[in-house]
Formats: sequence, structure tokens, C-alpha cells
Amino acid sequence: MASFRKRGDLQWQARVARKGFAAQVKTFNTKPEAEAWAATVESAMARGTFVSSAESERTTFREALERYQREITVGKKGAMPERSRIKNLLGGPLAIRSLASIRSSDIASYRDSRLKEVSAQTVIHEINLISNLFNVSRKEWGMENLSNPVEIIKKPKLPNGRDRRLVNDEEVWLLSAAGVSSEALKSLVVVALGTAMRLGELLSLSWADVDLDKRVALLRDTKNGDTRQVPLSTAVANALKLLSRNPDDLRVFWNWKESGSIQATWRRAVNRAQNLYQNDCQKLGKVAESHFLQDFRFHDLRHEAASRLFELGFNPMEVASITGHKTLQMLKRYTHLRAEDLAKRLV
Repeated sequence: MASFRKRGDLQWQARVARKGFAAQVKTFNTKPEAEAWAATVESAMARGTFVSSAESERTTFREALERYQREITVGKKGAMPERSRIKNLLGGPLAIRSLASIRSSDIASYRDSRLKEVSAQTVIHEINLISNLFNVSRKEWGMENLSNPVEIIKKPKLPNGRDRRLVNDEEVWLLSAAGVSSEALKSLVVVALGTAMRLGELLSLSWADVDLDKRVALLRDTKNGDTRQVPLSTAVANALKLLSRNPDDLRVFWNWKESGSIQATWRRAVNRAQNLYQNDCQKLGKVAESHFLQDFRFHDLRHEAASRLFELGFNPMEVASITGHKTLQMLKRYTHLRAEDLAKRLV
């Protein structure tokens, strides 16, 4: 049974009480709005399809995000970057809104404003986080009435994948400069080029998981959550044999505790390679290429390695088993074959 009570001059409170259901109360600006809502609730209760929206209406986006961080984010491998995304969302205009009030148009507006500030990939990560938050709220936190506002909006289009590969003598000078820094860095580059391992996989690789006789490395608990075996070429095996071992650290590349520390070492090695190349060109009276090793990142070694595997004749399934890509579409983004190399295979 529904009852209505005027609250002040501008509001009407509707209350629906029915046996077997908790009382439902909601306030509206006009009595017709209150009556329409009460009729809808009574009808759903009569049909047995009523789901209370009280929880999602009193839970703010901020409260849900903070709970998500405590219960969900903490167990993820990518917890650190996700905490950063949550911090950004907590400072945004959606934070004070109730979950029930957030519509797809709100998410679309957020998407458009963020695209003016950050990359499409960053926006996709943030939107995916919001989507998962709504799914968890609906499926596990008792807010069954919630719909996911992300599901019907258009996500930003990603730019084409990077196609930066080593050209001309860039690899020679890069390895030379890396060797000046340390044999460990040179070996790291050789292994990266020969295995297509991610930087995180390289830095967490343990000697216990490297079999130099069988020339196989076992990667545990990778980014995709799987364990995979990676074949090692003779060059990679030889590079690993040259590495010194730290009795206090079982990791192969124990010189760097985390990816941030290797990035600084990497940038110095690239700069050194460029300087060595420039000096050599001056001695020989050659014109140095202005783009030599420009915009070459450590992760580009993974692109280079994947492309080389295809050029060696491995099929997509074989390459995916080595690189750990889940889909051929993702593998395609990491693979950039040179037309001149493909031409050599044509009659």
C-alpha cells in the first residue's frame, strides 16, 4: 500500500509498504512523480520482480570506488596503476554522485573531457575500471538493479600500434653502448631480442627456471596470468652464461630491483649509442642519420623480437606460444614485418 506525505513546500515523500518486502521510501519534487514511482514499485512487487534500488541510491561513486580498491584492486597484479586511476576518478565530478544516478551520457562526457588530457589507451583503462566497478556492485554487492552505463557507450579508438624497429646499424651500436654500461645490460638486451619477453618477465626470471642444457626458460605467473615456456636461441643461452650470479639473489637479472631502475640505465645506454655513432660518423666523414635510435624504447625490443620470429618462418600459433599473446589481433599489433624481407621469399 502506498502513502504520500508532503515535506515542506516543494517535496513529496512516497512510501510503499507490502508484506514480504522492506518498506520503500523516496522523495520527489511533485506528487504526480511520487504517485508514478509508487505505482511502478507496487506493480513490480505484485509480479515478484521488484529489486530494491535503495543500496545503489545511497552508495556514492566515491564509496564504491574506495570499497573496490580495498577488496578488488588489492588482489590484482596491476594494483599500482589501478590505484592511480582510482585516485584520479575520486577527484572527478562523478565521485559525489550515487551509483544509481550515473548514466551512459555521464560516462560519455567523462570520456570526451579526459581525451583532451590523456591518451586513448589511458581513457580505455579508466572506463574499463568503471565498468568492472558497476559489474561487481551488481553481482556481488547487492545492487542488482544497477545497469552498466559503460556497456552502451563507444570506447575511444586506439591509434595504430608502434612500428618502431631497429634499422641499419642501430642494433650494433646499441649493444656496444649497453656493453659499456655493463655486461648485464647487454645480456638483457640480447635476451629481450631473442625471446620477446616483457621487461617485467625478464626482471623476475629466476635461475631455477632457466635450463641452459635444454635451452628453455619457464616464466611463472606472467602478465596474462599463465605460465609459459620460452625457447632460448644459442645467442640467448650464451648471453645468459656470461652473467654473474648473486648468491643473495636467485634472479637472473638481479642488477635491477624494478622496471623503473632499468629505464634510467636504458636511456643512458641509448644516449651513449647515439654519441658513439655520431663520433664514428665524424671520424669517417659520413653524414649521421638524424633519426638514429630516436624514440626507441625498451618495449620496442619486444616488437622487434616478435617480428623476427615471423621472419624466421614461425607461424602465428608458434609465435604466440613464445610471446604469450592471448589473441592473434594483439600479436598483430606487436608485429611489423619488413616488406623487403617478405619480397625475398617471393619467386
